[in-house]
Amino acid sequence: MGTFRMARINKQLQREISLLLGERIKKETVKDAIITGVDCARDLERARVFFTALDPRRRPALLEELQSVGGVLRTLLGQSMRLRQIPALEFVMDESADYGEKIDSILARLGLDEAEDEEVEDD
Repeated sequence: MGTFRMARINKQLQREISLLLGERIKKETVKDAIITGVDCARDLERARVFFTALDPRRRPALLEELQSVGGVLRTLLGQSMRLRQIPALEFVMDESADYGEKIDSILARLGLDEAEDEEVEDD
């Protein structure tokens, strides 16, 4: 499988999981999950589903709730997607936004953000 096909599958899985969580899953608490990406194995055996929530303190509880509906999600994906095999879903907290905020705060403390802004204004 080419990387272009895997990228298409990952995007399609992300889109379908988001739609299913919002429309077909009856558990209201999982609707808070924001699916940020999917990384599917080349053999379609498993897929890591990255998610976040608006409230960072809510993520650990949301992880448990998503894991509890993983089997139902996989069944629904099998009905809506045309893949030979639907991967097993592994939910992972996406902490990239937190990491970005941490880097921004470090740069702000060092004063690098202000130096970049001044360079842009000088041009």
